Amino acid sequence: MIIGGGHAGCEAAFASAKQGLRTAMITLRADRIGFMSCNPAIGGLAKGQLVKEIDALGGVMAINTDHSSIQSRRLNAKKGPAVRSSRAQCDKALYAKNMQKFLAKVEGLSIIESEATALLVHSSKVEGVILSDGRRVLCRSIVITSGTFLSAIMHMGVDQSLGGRFGDQASVGLSKSLLDLGFRLRRLKTGTPPRLNKNSINYSDLIEQPGDSVIKPFSFYFDAFSPYYNDLNGFPVIKQLNCFITYTNIQTHEIIAENLDRSPIYSGAIVGIGPRYCPSIEDKIKRFASKDRHQIFLEPEGIDVDEVYVNGVSTSLPKDVQEKFIRSIVGLEKAEFIRYGYAVEYDAIDCRQLTAGLESKDIRGLFLAGQVNGTSGYEEAGAQGLVAGTNAARYCLEKEPLILSRLDGYIGVLIDDLVLKGTDEPYRMFTSRAEYRLLIREDNADLRLSQKARDFGLLSDQQYEKFEKKREAVSVCLEKAKTTYLYPDLETNNVFSAQGWPEIKDRSSLDDLLKRPNFSWPELKEFGIDWSCDFSDDVLEQIEIQVKYAGYISRDLSLLEGLRKSDGLRIPTYVEFDHVPGLSNEIKSRLKVTRPENIGQMSRIQGVTPSAVASMMIFLKMGKDHAFRSTAD
Repeated sequence: MIIGGGHAGCEAAFASAKQGLRTAMITLRADRIGFMSCNPAIGGLAKGQLVKEIDALGGVMAINTDHSSIQSRRLNAKKGPAVRSSRAQCDKALYAKNMQKFLAKVEGLSIIESEATALLVHSSKVEGVILSDGRRVLCRSIVITSGTFLSAIMHMGVDQSLGGRFGDQASVGLSKSLLDLGFRLRRLKTGTPPRLNKNSINYSDLIEQPGDSVIKPFSFYFDAFSPYYNDLNGFPVIKQLNCFITYTNIQTHEIIAENLDRSPIYSGAIVGIGPRYCPSIEDKIKRFASKDRHQIFLEPEGIDVDEVYVNGVSTSLPKDVQEKFIRSIVGLEKAEFIRYGYAVEYDAIDCRQLTAGLESKDIRGLFLAGQVNGTSGYEEAGAQGLVAGTNAARYCLEKEPLILSRLDGYIGVLIDDLVLKGTDEPYRMFTSRAEYRLLIREDNADLRLSQKARDFGLLSDQQYEKFEKKREAVSVCLEKAKTTYLYPDLETNNVFSAQGWPEIKDRSSLDDLLKRPNFSWPELKEFGIDWSCDFSDDVLEQIEIQVKYAGYISRDLSLLEGLRKSDGLRIPTYVEFDHVPGLSNEIKSRLKVTRPENIGQMSRIQGVTPSAVASMMIFLKMGKDHAFRSTAD
């Protein structure tokens, strides 16, 4: 049973149904499944890595983005491969429509249009849910993906209304059910900017921001999914649109500063904590008072709609103030509002009560994913949904769960951070959170994770066949690169190969070829050079990165061995931390809250010292504590 039809819910439902489990999605409105509540974009810095990993694991977010994209860009393209990230502007309505169409064809998946108000739990195991109309639906496992809807309140100035987003009601019963089951809840806040009529904007004074000239699909398996979208074969499938850039100014800031007392964030009406890395415009003016302008991106929400998303001015100020400060911005002097900005305050759980498989440590068969876990963003939600949905199905099948560590990818980093540290604000993924980001790049997500996806029943035959071809091509070409490569002879100004390839007389022509952005390796044949490898763009990218950064990659791989071993040392659930010698009361307290599953997790908990880790390892190895021995027996 999947509670919620947002990005986490869609991935969870698909992952569960793919493993042959009868799956039901409970959602307030079926026509809002896959809806993009905030900005109409997928990916971005670090978030692109998450989407690529979802795709590598057989998820649907990337392929649905490809079929809904109206602008594609690769961010940090001129920087190192560890921080390159894909981002796509989407047609918001089409993204939801495509997702609904896709899920409707998934075998074994049904949709229940209702509200889940309570969980049925017996002997610390889930048994089903109670719906708002009194019906009881029985199931063996549940994934809660309720987003920002738990006891949600929308704020705009002094006005308040129940709801998780504009046009949708709040979920009011599920919070109480979670509290009764012992979950620790906290209030968080998110916000959204105004939407303007595109016909009221003066684009002549704005900075144009086009997408990339060469569009690369987000999904590794775009072709393999085409049967699901029979009317959308080929790529690109949609007209590409430009975005535009403008800036706030001193007058804008003065208007906002004069009205801060009318903002629910500063009046005390909102008690929830907002995202530090995506602050409201009120917060920006207050926290960065020395700045005289802030960048704004004007992003179209679709091909056939007039709505423009004003990225960078999330706000909950009253309508009259929003109108005044927006119209003080260059290009927006005559802006017409289609929708005003607002803030949403909602309940989220303390993720330290979950395992690395996103299952409750206290209620068997209960999984949680997405913003209910304190994260922000579609990508973080989708990543958790895939893991939770997979593991909810595997729980029913009595199989080992899918566990991704920090060493496996950004999804592992995300979950590890949540279940070990929790979060006091909406969690957002950054490349800086990944210690080994050179190893877990977006370009090699399939090489890292698709075999695992196949082993867990998440990758189709068509997808796996495409993956195997790429993996084999990369392997063959990397082996070739060890003994065959080009190098210059500075004395003769010629280029030779290590295997005796012909001497290159026309050095300047070869240099011009190698410097060309769209250079392809088969063109070397003109110079008598033939690698005899299938050099697709994806394979070529792998060869270039793995050869160029071989030393750094080798260093990181050697460092990972110790971390893998520590993550493999399990801490049994029956261990009582009070009985472990050598631990301070403070560390015992931290361990009781987090309840780490292995030594690696324990070592990453804030405040846990190396000596405490050593004490735990000795305790586990010796097993002499009376309580430990009797419980184990």
